[in-house]
Amino acid sequence: MTPTLSQVEDRKLVKLLRSSLDDGESEAIALSLEIGADLVLLDDSDARGKARLFGLEITGTVGILLRAKKEKKIEFLREDLRRLKETGFWIRDDLGMKLLEEVGEA
Repeated sequence: MTPTLSQVEDRKLVKLLRSSLDDGESEAIALSLEIGADLVLLDDSDARGKARLFGLEITGTVGILLRAKKEKKIEFLREDLRRLKETGFWIRDDLGMKLLEEVGEA
């Protein structure tokens, strides 16, 4: 099945969200609400806070990697976190260590 792209219909909500978030985050939250998404992928803490106000379930890039490790879709979380950081992605050192401990890679 080929995924289809959706356009946000509630442009007022997007405009409101853009007062404190960037375009992509604003549209992701608005579209998630419109389609009744089970989960929205957001990494920015401000965007996560707004999404929680709307009752949205949230995960981030690191959450996706953690799930992939637990489901044995990736071998070493440590390597993927290192590569992610090399792209400029920021993650707190204590959180990285906690995640590695959780999957037995500490």
